[in-house]
Amino acid sequence: MKISKIILYDEPTVPEIRIDKLKKFLKDSFPISIESRGNFFELLDGKTCQNIAKTRILDLKKPFSSHSPTNNDVLIESENKDMSNLDEMVLYDGYELQKAISEKIPKNEINLDTLHIIFTNKLTCTFDDNDFRYHARALISSNPSIISTTGIIEAPAKPKKYYVDLMTNFSKDKIKEIKEKYKGEFLEYHDSRLSEIIEGYLIQAIFYYETGEAFCEHNNCRLFNSHWQKDLLFTQIENKQFCKKHKVILKELQN
Repeated sequence: MKISKIILYDEPTVPEIRIDKLKKFLKDSFPISIESRGNFFELLDGKTCQNIAKTRILDLKKPFSSHSPTNNDVLIESENKDMSNLDEMVLYDGYELQKAISEKIPKNEINLDTLHIIFTNKLTCTFDDNDFRYHARALISSNPSIISTTGIIEAPAKPKKYYVDLMTNFSKDKIKEIKEKYKGEFLEYHDSRLSEIIEGYLIQAIFYYETGEAFCEHNNCRLFNSHWQKDLLFTQIENKQFCKKHKVILKELQN
């Protein structure tokens, strides 16, 4: 295993991220050192805030292009606001955001044996050349890796019947009623299951760094790339198992 240390950066606006529990999970799973730090996005300098604001997506149907952020956009980044509480959801190009924040990793900690994993409530997305549009992502695998708590909630789709009910009964009064109808079938903001789900994304980030592959094609494997909330809940809470191939790789990493 080339990783000897993982540094986790907390997201205080999401108290469901139980950082001590996640540290224990990693220590119990891999023979490596685990360190936790505060919010990566606190007290950033003006230039970094501007670079982060530049990674915002302006057009969902066009690949990312560089642009100048507004003063208000930069201000929001400097104030480190809870992005899930804004009136309009802000989307970030995941790869561009990864580049922007990687510049703030201390040079003496940029090495092959240290993996940085940053939690954020910013909604990370990547552009898909197959359908020419951006899609929300929970994990941006690299070093540093980014785990978007908003992406965990928004990226995997809710039950089809949920969307049908919304389209046929759409009104502010009905939304709460429809959500209650399907309660438990998908993650919500401040969901108590979030920390347990994150364990799976941590493993995916580690597998990607070690093997170049984060996901598995088998839907009974914890590395399965879940596009539906039901699959996410099954693989990360109900099942928590690995396919034969990844069981072997996991044992190799653990040894």
